[in-house]
Amino acid sequence: MEVIISDLGGQYDNMLQSNCDVLIRADGAYAPCQGCFGCWTRHPAECFMRDSLQQVCRTVGKADVLTIVTENFYGSYSPNVKTVLDRSIGLSTPFSTWRGKQMHHTLRYGKHDRFRVIVYGNMTAQEKETFTLTAKRNTINNGYERSEAVFLKDTADLEDVL
Repeated sequence: MEVIISDLGGQYDNMLQSNCDVLIRADGAYAPCQGCFGCWTRHPAECFMRDSLQQVCRTVGKADVLTIVTENFYGSYSPNVKTVLDRSIGLSTPFSTWRGKQMHHTLRYGKHDRFRVIVYGNMTAQEKETFTLTAKRNTINNGYERSEAVFLKDTADLEDVL
């Protein structure tokens, strides 16, 4: 299954949906993570908040390919995309294991194929480097085999990289 998390507006929905099985719109129409860790323990992979992200842990956890389309915010994800990622913490468990010669949380849904970040907007060389490193770390943490960071100056080029 391919999942896209995108902070682009609704005008991009048709293009994005034609390139994935599930589109998660990072539009800010949901609550931020409360840090209760209930999605880890009390009700695994399900948030107690009843909004559009209640099942996001399960959706993202089952993705073989996860693509994140985000505006550059100082070398990191946009606030709306970051909120979606925060709410998906339940895709792992509170237990730890060795992965990549480092301690990481045990994966609730097993290994995945590809983690891809498509970043648009103005950015410096250092911000690109930070994003590339972040994508690699997210790849290991979430159990993906490989990662890719793609940088676009203009969202008009998005269709070419999807």
